[in-house]
Amino acid sequence: MNIVHISAECYPYAKAGGLGDVVGALPKYLNQSGHNCMVILPYYHNNKLTEAKKTQVYEGQAPFYNDWFYFRVFKIDENKDFDLYVIDIPGRFDRPGIYIDPWSGHGYWDEKERFFSFQIAALDWLKNFDFDPDLVHAHDHHTGLIPFMMNQSFRFDSFREIPSVLTIHNGEYQGRYDQDDYELLPAFNLENIGLLYWDGALNSLAAGIKSAWQVTTVSEGYMNELLEYCHGLEQLLHHEKEKTTGIVNGIDSDVWDPAVDSYISDNFSIKNYKSGKKKNKKELCEEFSINHKRPLFSFIGRLVREKGADLLPGLIKSCHEHGIEASFLVLGTGDQGLHQIFESLQSEYVGYFDTRLEYNEKLAHQIYAGSDFLLMPSRVEPCGLNQLYAMRYGTIPVVRKTGGLADTVVDFEEKDGYGVVFDEFNLEQAIIAVERGVELFNKKELFNKKVKHVMSLDYSWKSSTGNYIKLYRSLLNK
Repeated sequence: MNIVHISAECYPYAKAGGLGDVVGALPKYLNQSGHNCMVILPYYHNNKLTEAKKTQVYEGQAPFYNDWFYFRVFKIDENKDFDLYVIDIPGRFDRPGIYIDPWSGHGYWDEKERFFSFQIAALDWLKNFDFDPDLVHAHDHHTGLIPFMMNQSFRFDSFREIPSVLTIHNGEYQGRYDQDDYELLPAFNLENIGLLYWDGALNSLAAGIKSAWQVTTVSEGYMNELLEYCHGLEQLLHHEKEKTTGIVNGIDSDVWDPAVDSYISDNFSIKNYKSGKKKNKKELCEEFSINHKRPLFSFIGRLVREKGADLLPGLIKSCHEHGIEASFLVLGTGDQGLHQIFESLQSEYVGYFDTRLEYNEKLAHQIYAGSDFLLMPSRVEPCGLNQLYAMRYGTIPVVRKTGGLADTVVDFEEKDGYGVVFDEFNLEQAIIAVERGVELFNKKELFNKKVKHVMSLDYSWKSSTGNYIKLYRSLLNK
C-alpha cells in the first residue's frame, strides 16, 4: 500500500508531544512491513529542519480566499526510515515554534492561516506528485480538513475515491474558527457546508470526524472516554461510532532501548538491569544533588492542566511535610505560573526536589534510565507514551487510571500487575500512590521483580502496526 501521513509534528524534526512520536515511528514500521509510506510536515524554521540536508522537489501556488499563496516542497534527504517532505510557506512557517512562539510563550496569532494553507498546499502538491496514494492518514485538528477537502473540494476531485483516516491524538484541541472561514478553502458544493460546522463554528476536528472514512484514537480506553466527554463532540462521535476504533500507540524500540541509548550514562539490558539502573540513578542524582538512596519519583512532560502538573507542587510539599522518604524531579515546560512555583520549591527543598524547566531530550532519556518511578497524574491521557518509555528503562509508572494509562498499566497488587495506579484526581490519592511506591521500593526483592517485569513487556510498534494494516486493508476492500 502507498500511504501518506499528513501531520503538524514528526519526531525528531518537530515534536511538541506524543503526536510527533507516533508520526515519527508508525510510517517507519509500516515500511518495515512492506508498505510504502511518506510523511508531509510543515517546514518550521527550527534548527533540526533548517540544518537538515534537503532537496527542493516542487514549487507552486494554491488558492486561498480571493488570492493565491506561493509554496515550496523539500525532501529531507537524511531521513532513511521513510520519505519525509516539508512544505515551506513564506510568512507562515518560517519561524521556530510549532504552535507556541518561543519568545512570547503564547500561541501564534495566525494559527488558522498557517494550518489551513498547509493542508491546502499538501493536497495541491500531492495531486501533482508522482505518487499515487492508496490511503491518506491525517492527524488531529491541524489536518482535520484534509478528509473534507478530499471529498468535497472541486480542486481535489482526484482524491474523492481514496480512503482517508483521521486519528484523534487529543480531543481537547479542535481547531474552532468563525463560520465564514470556509471562504479560505478551495471551492466546494456549498450544499455540503454543514460538514464543516459544529456548535455554531467551523470545527476542523468535527469536519474530519464527519468526512474521514475511518476515525481512530490512540487507545481503546480513550475512545470510550471521548464518547462520554469530548469537549462538545460526544454526540457527533456517537453518531459516527460505527467508523471509530481505538488502537493503542507503540514505541520505537530502536530509539528507546537502554542497551544502545547514546543519551544515557551507562547502557544496560534486562540481563544487568540492577547494576545498570544503579549507575544511571547515581549519575542523575549527583547532577541534581539528590540522595540516590531514596526512591526517586520523576515527572517528564508539559506542565499543563491536562497532564496533572498542577497537582505536583502540593504533592511534593505534602510528602515533605509528612516525612515521606522520597525524592522528586520535574522536567518540562508549560504554564508560567507553575514555573514560578517549581523554582520556589527548588530553593526551598534542596536535596528533596529539583527541576529543569526546559525541553531536553537527552536529559529525558537519563531520567527514564535513572528514576525508580515515573509520575503521570494526568487528568486526560489519550494514550500516553511516557509510561511505555519508562517501563522500557525499568522505571515503574505511577499513574492515574484514565485513557491509555488504564489500558497499559496494571497495579502491582493485582494479578500480573507491575505499576502503581490510583483512581481519582486528587492530592490525597496521589500521596497514597507515592507512599505505596515507597513501600514497594523498600521491599527490594519484590521491587526488583517488578522492574524486571516492566522491562520484559513488549509495547513496540509491531502489534500496533499490524492493527493499522488491518484497518487500512478493510478500507481499501470497500
